[in-house]
Amino acid sequence: MGTIVVLFEMEPDEAPGADGVEPPVLAVHAAGADADVPEDPQPRTLCGLDTGPMEHAHYRPTRPGEPWYPVALADRRCLDCERALRSS
Repeated sequence: MGTIVVLFEMEPDEAPGADGVEPPVLAVHAAGADADVPEDPQPRTLCGLDTGPMEHAHYRPTRPGEPWYPVALADRRCLDCERALRSS
């Protein structure tokens, strides 16, 4: 697998609250990067979900050995995406 794009699956139809707090992240997914626009994800996550409604995390590991997902959201990482990453 080449470059991946990390995406947040958000609570559907929830807008940021009055205090500016974003809706909760339901899950963290991974998708392959688009070949023409590497900052954009391919149409499907590695677990097969549509990337259209997901939010771009703008996360990239900064050092070798760091996880593909933001550490603070480890409990929300998609295990199917993780399995796909490990098998590639």
